[in-house]
Amino acid sequence: MEITQVSTLFNPELILFDVTANDRTELLKKLSQKLKEKGYVRESFEEAVIEREKVYPTGLPTPGVSVALPHTDSIHVLKPVILIANLKRPVAFKEMGNGIRDILAELVFMLAINQPEKQIEVLKKLMSIFSKKDVLLAIKEAKNPSKVLEILKEQMN
Repeated sequence: MEITQVSTLFNPELILFDVTANDRTELLKKLSQKLKEKGYVRESFEEAVIEREKVYPTGLPTPGVSVALPHTDSIHVLKPVILIANLKRPVAFKEMGNGIRDILAELVFMLAINQPEKQIEVLKKLMSIFSKKDVLLAIKEAKNPSKVLEILKEQMN
């Protein structure tokens, strides 16, 4: 599937609420399994995303609501999608760029992108959203996938 617009990467079935995990690895396993069940990623995705997170952490100290942006190489992806997990309790991710400080992520945007040349464009769009405290708070407070999609599509136009 060709990525034509970032907004087409969201699937209401992969906007999850009240997700729980004891730690980052458990959370990444849980989210990877969901992507695998829905046919978006290969079996290898789970281990690859966990290993990549150790080397290149993705916790972001964003305004209002901290975010994590786990992803891995396109070779592990069958179809492009972005899974969104609204966590019941924050989970610690190491900070992107320094890898030392813990970021207590409340929202996780797991990227499964099969076109490496599109990944930068997707990340730019998401970073633009992540810089807006009111938007992140609205996503965190949303109660259903359609509300989250409405907020995201509004931001991407």
